[in-house]
Amino acid sequence: MPKFSYRAVNTKGRPVRGILTAANESDLNTRLEEGGLTLIDSKQMSDKAGGLKAISARKIKIRDLIQMFVHLEQMQKAGVPLMDGLSDVRDTTESPRLRDIMTDVYREVAEGSSFSNALGKHPMIFEPIFISLINAGEETGNMVNSFGQVIKHLKWTDDMRSKVKKATRYPKILIVVVVFVIWMMMTYVVPSVTDFLKDIGQELPPVTLALMATSKFFADYSLYIFAFMFAFYIFLRLGRGMSEGFRYRTDYIALNTPVAGGLIRKIALSQFSQTFGVLFSSGLDILKCLDAASLTAGNLVLVEALARVKQQVQEGFPLSVALNSSGEFPSLVVRMVKIGEETGNLTGVLEQVSEFYDKDVNEAVDAMIQMIEPTLTGVLGGMILWIAAAVFGPIYDSLGSMGK
Repeated sequence: MPKFSYRAVNTKGRPVRGILTAANESDLNTRLEEGGLTLIDSKQMSDKAGGLKAISARKIKIRDLIQMFVHLEQMQKAGVPLMDGLSDVRDTTESPRLRDIMTDVYREVAEGSSFSNALGKHPMIFEPIFISLINAGEETGNMVNSFGQVIKHLKWTDDMRSKVKKATRYPKILIVVVVFVIWMMMTYVVPSVTDFLKDIGQELPPVTLALMATSKFFADYSLYIFAFMFAFYIFLRLGRGMSEGFRYRTDYIALNTPVAGGLIRKIALSQFSQTFGVLFSSGLDILKCLDAASLTAGNLVLVEALARVKQQVQEGFPLSVALNSSGEFPSLVVRMVKIGEETGNLTGVLEQVSEFYDKDVNEAVDAMIQMIEPTLTGVLGGMILWIAAAVFGPIYDSLGSMGK
């Protein structure tokens, strides 16, 4: 169906702009009226004109979602009906994409659908854990608690994403800078210097010959190297998207990589513990908690391990025993879960595990950055030292022979 760019006003007379998919202008008007909006004018968007806007509109910041659920939580605390809260959120959100989604959600709820089902029709925006938490609130009648748990999870997710970006941003920049400097030196600086050394007319030492051969290799094949690296990256992306077996093998390799593998496991365990604790405290049964929490693990090796954990729990084994038999969870997690089962405070224990790994992730990120910086600096320093030895050695020998 085509997309329409529209201008409308809400029930309070406030102007609203957005983009909505509809069969025609009449259907657009009907959808807006069902969402409590009065259409002023609209324009059908062409695929070419709407392409860039569609790409940018798909991105909804996690901060916008936090603000939305905080708004709904406060409205529920004040006793405002859910429909009025949804209408207010729809009209006040700054994200055009989120405004369109909330228009659809408002219409679905007005037609009799539950709030969780309406959110579930937008899986690219609202994760399964949100749907599970909202559904639990609808069943228990405590929507304020559900909104609070969603906000808590969103804030934790935002913080975790910041940690992951922190862990990868600086090393990426350093690696790009080092690779660029080495490429420039090998393809432009070294050839001009070695041409001078050839003109001296004396026998060059092995270190200089090796530098010249390396420089020639970079000059002749650098484009092929970059093309291969790009093709290999595309191969990994396509392979992981098309083959579950390939994704499992790459995730296994990543999980067992020195340094980085430990960090990946800690992040996954922190995500699992936090998500499971939030869902379990909302009143969901343990099997549904395992289903939703496994989706946040990210690594397919851990996802399949959690599937085996769920199967054993279904067979009657305690959660701690199932986690231990999977072989993918540290003894600390197993012991803590066992204590939670024995004391009846599994939620509190899982929060402690999550807090422990949050702190551990921060320390691991800082340690990795501290290790990568001197390593790459050493590589660059070694390259410069090699070039200096290869260039100044023959020059020094030449000056010495001239003195004789």
